[in-house]
Amino acid sequence: MKRAAAVLLLGLLSSGCSLLDALNPFSGSGPKMASLEPIQATVAARVLWQYDVGKSAGQAFVPAVVRSSVYAAAANGTIARLDDGQASWRIKAERPLSGGVAADERMLVVGSPKGEVLAFAAADGKLLWKTSTNSEIIAPPVLAPGLVIVRSGDHRLTAYDAFDGKRKWIYQRPNPPLSLRVTAPPVLVDKYLFVGFPGGKLIALGLDNGAPLWEGTVALPKGATELDRIADVTSVPVIDGRTVCAAAYQGRVACFDLGSGNLMWTRDISSAAGLALDSRYVFVADDKGALHALDRASGASIWKQDKLFLRRLTAPLVVSGLLAVADVQGTVHFLNREDGSFAARVRSDGSPVLAAPQLSGTRDVILQTSAGSVLAIGVE
Repeated sequence: MKRAAAVLLLGLLSSGCSLLDALNPFSGSGPKMASLEPIQATVAARVLWQYDVGKSAGQAFVPAVVRSSVYAAAANGTIARLDDGQASWRIKAERPLSGGVAADERMLVVGSPKGEVLAFAAADGKLLWKTSTNSEIIAPPVLAPGLVIVRSGDHRLTAYDAFDGKRKWIYQRPNPPLSLRVTAPPVLVDKYLFVGFPGGKLIALGLDNGAPLWEGTVALPKGATELDRIADVTSVPVIDGRTVCAAAYQGRVACFDLGSGNLMWTRDISSAAGLALDSRYVFVADDKGALHALDRASGASIWKQDKLFLRRLTAPLVVSGLLAVADVQGTVHFLNREDGSFAARVRSDGSPVLAAPQLSGTRDVILQTSAGSVLAIGVE
């Protein structure tokens, strides 16, 4: 199994295939993806609207939710603003896209495979400015007060002025010989950025100048070969109150004190998909398709749901007392947060969901499939 995983990871590094494809060591032979067993729904979940924005071409496009509007992009350069599932405007960026979307009430920002950063007006899609970085952009940018923060494929963070696109600062750290393609953006809290890096590191940076404030070790690389030693933080860190948690592939889940960076606890769970956090639990989707609920204070196991084996899950999303997670067949599963039992299930267009579902309001889930469907799912 390790040999198969090594071959697939090497293909990821050289050919740019999706992370979810590369992290499935069982494609073609061996254990098979679990079939979905019928469930007894305990809540009502339904598709409120669906819109075709265009195919993702293997990129993990993330719709941006701003109040009641949704901004979505596709690999062919299409960008659309959706209000109640209808396009208020739809444009072509005149170039392929690979990273996005970030948006606020003034602007939206996307990135291209050639490292171009493009900002458009949220009101009408008019181009505001464009600039470039040194490598492809596969993660959504982050909008901060007066700044646009872009993570490029070489793991460099670059801050641009939000009004004219001029570069303000750069942060880059040494990378190991091999690392995974990471589609996770930094997380902004007040005047600080939190971002995961290859080698199992979680870094806190000052927003004003990109200076590192503290460094936490999520996982330590182990093994005899460089492939064995890949222990990258590939997903978005999650933050609530003074707790920040992150997960590493071939590594651990770890939670830290937000201000000091002091380690609170760790658990040996490998995850490339990521985490969710609420006032009581940390929820983790691991690399074999199991969902775990861990005690937020200690990391102790609360429950484990293993009936989604090898279904290549997204990071979970906490919504309306439930946990939502999507899979490689475009199915969205809703689970009870207290015991992990299935509460509802909604099918989309049958294509993979590569990025975590997003929350709209308090009860609606927004997601984008690889085939290009942007959906709003309501939970009652």
